[in-house]
Amino acid sequence: MGKVVFYEDRNFQGRSYECMSDCSDMSTYLSRCSSCRVESGCFMVYDRPNYTGNQYFLRRGEYADYMFFGMSDSIRSCRMIPQYRGSYRMRIYERENFQGQSYELMEDCDNIQDRYRMSDCRSCHVMDGYWLAYEQPHYKGRMVYLRPGEYRSMRDVGYSGMKFSSVRRITDSC
Repeated sequence: MGKVVFYEDRNFQGRSYECMSDCSDMSTYLSRCSSCRVESGCFMVYDRPNYTGNQYFLRRGEYADYMFFGMSDSIRSCRMIPQYRGSYRMRIYERENFQGQSYELMEDCDNIQDRYRMSDCRSCHVMDGYWLAYEQPHYKGRMVYLRPGEYRSMRDVGYSGMKFSSVRRITDSC
């Protein structure tokens, strides 16, 4: 079970809200959210309500300022990432709608283009596990949280025209 405490102001100041599950709109509890402490588990935080906008992965630790994440605004929603101990499996596709060449991944991949000679990676099907997909190689740039399911394009997760270049499993080290 995960637990995160959100604070209205930077450096853990102001009113707080303790969260142990998904929260689609933080404004229900706080006027803004500028810092947080993850006491256990892992969470994705978003700078827009309803799990949209820029995303950032948080594991146990202290985050004194939302700007540390590179967010343009305060934290507006969060999603708890379930602990998972099974196998990991994802099929990636070169083009949207599961078109073009495809490969199955079961491990992290720091550079999809180099490893698989794919010019782009624009859709995927996550069969097992929870993953983070990154816009750039070596786990850099914007990130996207991927749960089991089909993603016909990155529009399905709020990023129009985005392709991803590296992927990492979210392991139980949270």
